[in-house]
Amino acid sequence: MVWEDYRIEDATLADFPAIVAIYNSTVAGRMVTADLEPVTVEDRLAWFHEHNSHHRPLWVLKQGEEIAAWFSFQSFYGRPAYNATAEVSIYVGEKYRGTGAGRLLMAKALEEAPRLGLENLVGFVFGHNEPSLSLLAKFGFTQWGLLPGVAELDGVQRDLVIIGRKL
Repeated sequence: MVWEDYRIEDATLADFPAIVAIYNSTVAGRMVTADLEPVTVEDRLAWFHEHNSHHRPLWVLKQGEEIAAWFSFQSFYGRPAYNATAEVSIYVGEKYRGTGAGRLLMAKALEEAPRLGLENLVGFVFGHNEPSLSLLAKFGFTQWGLLPGVAELDGVQRDLVIIGRKL
């Protein structure tokens, strides 16, 4: 796919159902999220409102008018001493997986991180999620920790890799 008519912008409440739909499209695959059942817009509304453009943005990547993917910065561990660290999440719609959507969003995140006062980015990625681990490695993320077998997905214990990058 050639990304010509795309833009990355702050998510709005009107975008939120598509954000949740993209998230839910990953649940059944058991590779991206620890949720075992789809979530509702109402379930995630408080999470949506934790984001803002000046501190912890939530972005959508639009191809034309369609939301192809989304990216969020979330506060890490919820205490002020960690304000310079944010957890990153990237979710890509089924139709756009493998097209470079995640790369576009990660590049934007690294470009915007100084404006947001960020010095460290972290991700929590299942050890069997090679596409996400590979993407983050291409952007200079390295393994900072490993939580072996902490998740159980359909009877299979899965590792959680803590991956990070100092900026």
